[in-house]
Order: sequence, then structure tokens, then C-alpha cells
Amino acid sequence: MSAKNPEYDFKWCPGCGDFGVRRALEFAMQDYMVKYETPMANNVVVAGIGCSGNLVHLLEGEQPFGFHGIHGRALPISLGVKMGNPDLNVVVVAGDGDFLSIGMEHIAPQAARNLNVTTVVMDNGVYGLTKGQSSPTTEAEAVTSSTPYGKMEAAVNPLELYMAMGVSYVASGYSSKPRDLASYILQGMEHPGFSIVHVASPCTTYNDTYAQLKGNPSKGIEPMAWALPDDHDPTDRAQAQRVADRGGVPLGIVYHDTTRPAFEARISAIADRGEGKDVATLLSAFDL
Repeated sequence: MSAKNPEYDFKWCPGCGDFGVRRALEFAMQDYMVKYETPMANNVVVAGIGCSGNLVHLLEGEQPFGFHGIHGRALPISLGVKMGNPDLNVVVVAGDGDFLSIGMEHIAPQAARNLNVTTVVMDNGVYGLTKGQSSPTTEAEAVTSSTPYGKMEAAVNPLELYMAMGVSYVASGYSSKPRDLASYILQGMEHPGFSIVHVASPCTTYNDTYAQLKGNPSKGIEPMAWALPDDHDPTDRAQAQRVADRGGVPLGIVYHDTTRPAFEARISAIADRGEGKDVATLLSAFDL
């Protein structure tokens, strides 16, 4: 990896779930290019800060455009990219600390706009890059470097949050299943609106949850990850809400609202209703 980026030394810990997410995103972008006969240059990956942000530098093979932004602000940056060129396939990559803490204030506005971008959230339940402090999804009473006597706040339920904020496509997956995850990401890219794929992506250094996600019946450990039933209807909001309320890590497409227009469609309709003005008319509005 450092040979490809000799001026940097980006890396993940051995066994990090983000490796699986990276592979899934590569699969999804390749499938998207083949299906729609578009070049890789039509893909833009926007990252925030944290271990997840390194993904923009670590994708292998033919490279998309990458934008490594600032902490929590990947969604506003993606809005700017999409407004500049609505034809681009824009993917935001973020972590639970990046996206659900300082970045949480940006989720509801983009959901209300139904911005046509896909966000892949890598949730490891801690701030992994900065030595394991508690994050919004860390369980209550957990002992971390920032909560030595236990975390006081309850853990955020991301799926409930996305549903409440009006995100129009919500999927949930697990980093150890990259092919399934790639399918959820691809469908998110194809969805005309704001899509979030939330991924359980364990941190092997500070919060290794592989055993809990997989479960171990012989040790009495029930798996956190569970498959959505075959008859789950993601277009039924009530069903999707029940899935979000159940907790754990459901595997599949939780919610899919196909009835709302995407943001750029609304912008286009407004532009058609507006009155065009030439430069001279615009300048005459100023007292020069």
C-alpha cells in the first residue's frame, strides 16, 4: 500500500473490518461501471477523518476521484460535488465517530433534500484512530480510554436514527460478508436519493466484536448479526421500523422508499420555473 502512495504511510491494523468494506466498495464500483458502461472517473469517493477515511487512499485497481475532507463534514462536501456535476456517482465513506458525532447534524438536512449520494458507514463502536475512546455507538458503561469508569450515555441505534431522519434507503451489513455488502452498496448507488449502508466493521485493537457478531452457541453467545426474513418488505416503513427497533445487526436492505424525488430533480424543476437573466440585467441590480 505504501508503495502505491510512497509519500504516505496509511494502514489498518491486521484483521480490521475496514478491509472487507474496501473490497465490497471495489466490487460495487466495478459492477456499477459494467452495468452502466461508465468509466471509473465518474465515481467520486468523499471521506472524513478516522480509520475509515484512509479508504479513499487504499482502494486498489483503477482509481476513482478521491476527496479526503475534514472531520464530520463529508456530507456537505458531497453535496458540493453533486451540485457541481449531478452525473457523478458520489460515495461517502465514514466511521461511527466521524458520522454520528460531529457529523450527525448533516444527516437530517441531506435526508430532507434526498441528496443522491451513497454513504457507507463503518461502525466499530470506538474512535479507533485516536486510541479507542468511546463513540456514539459504544455501549453504555463500557470502559474505554475516555470512559475509564464506564460510559454514561446510552448507545445510539443508527438504524432508528436514519429512519427517524427520513433517509430514503437504509441497508445494514457486516464487513466479513463483502459480496453481500457490495450488493447493498450497488443498490444504494442505483437508488435515486439519499442512501446509507451501515456496516458492523470490528476494530481488532480496541473493540474486537467478531465473536459477538458471529455468535458461539457452545459458549452461549447469541449472534449480534441476523439475516432479515425472506418475506421482509423494505418498502413497508412499519416493517422497517420493527427491524430497526429489534437491535443487533440485521443483514440486508432495511428500508427503501422509491416514491420521493431526488434533490437534483427538484433543483431541475425549480430551474425550469425560474426566469433566466443575462449578465447585464444582473449587474443592473447593483448600484455601481
